[in-house]
Parts: sequence; structure tokens; C-alpha cells
Amino acid sequence: MTIWSWAGVAGAALLFFWGIGAYNRLMSLRNVIGEAFVQLDAHLKDRGEVCDKLLAAVAPRLSSEQATFDALASAQAESQAAALASRSKPWAPDPVGSLAVASALHAAALTRLLSLLDHQPELRSETEIDGLVSELKLIERQRAFARQVFNQAVGQYNEALHQFPTRVLANLYGFSEARSL
Repeated sequence: MTIWSWAGVAGAALLFFWGIGAYNRLMSLRNVIGEAFVQLDAHLKDRGEVCDKLLAAVAPRLSSEQATFDALASAQAESQAAALASRSKPWAPDPVGSLAVASALHAAALTRLLSLLDHQPELRSETEIDGLVSELKLIERQRAFARQVFNQAVGQYNEALHQFPTRVLANLYGFSEARSL
């Protein structure tokens, strides 16, 4: 074999091993997105449980605000359905996009309920309701942090996805850009 043959074999081997490394890096970053979503999903579940308890505690006492309660319950159901759809592929843009919209609707409905409770001091003075509101605010802070971690993982994955020459491999293997929340 000539030196050019050896160079060709070495170049092909180098390209092959680079391809394996780039593929594994993208898969690793995609797995980080999945791990971050697990944490976020746990906070979404906790938020849903506390919202249900808060609605059960407040709704009988403020029957005139049924539209607010219905909006929150509907937003909660949409958020849970979108989270369920995102669990299998949290790097897929469509289900995560639906979750982003549902989370925004849920946050708006929750803000309306909390604003309503701020104008009802007799309800807020009850320990059960005040405890649920405090717990909900804590969960929201934790969820915001988990969302930030998820978005950072998505950003790292997307950055790696768009780097040359990894972009060529990503197109070949069907890697697509992830969506942040």
C-alpha cells in the first residue's frame, strides 16, 4: 500500500470516529433535556395537585367567581395533557410548544385566582387557604428554576446542533431543533 492509501484509510477512520462522537454528543445533550424535563414535570404535577386543593377549598365560598374557577380548571387540564404529550419526547418542538401555551394560560388563570384571593382577606386569613397559597408560590418558584434548567439544556443542544460540521450529521440522522419553554 502506498502512503496515499494509508492516508485515505486514516482519513476515513477519522471521519467515522468523528461521526460516532458527534452522534453520541447530540444524544447525550438530548438526554440532558429529558432529565431536566423530569424535574419540571414533577413541579407541574405538584402545582396541579395544590391548585386542585385550593379550588376545592375556595370554590364553595366564592360561588360568584365560577368563571375564574372554570378557567383555572380548564387551564390545569390543558397543562396536564400537554405535559403528558411532552413526556415521551421533551426535545420535540410541537408537544413542548403546546406545553408552553398551556403553561401561559395556566399562569394567567392562577394569577386571576390569587388576585381574587388578595381581595378576600377573610379567606386568606384561614390557615388552610393561606397554607395552600404559600405552598403554591413555593412550587411556582421551584418550577421557574426547573424551567430555566430545561431551557439551558435546550439551548446547549440547539447550539451543538447548529455547529458545523455536526449540522451535516444532524440532518443525516434526523436531529431537529428543540423548543424551550
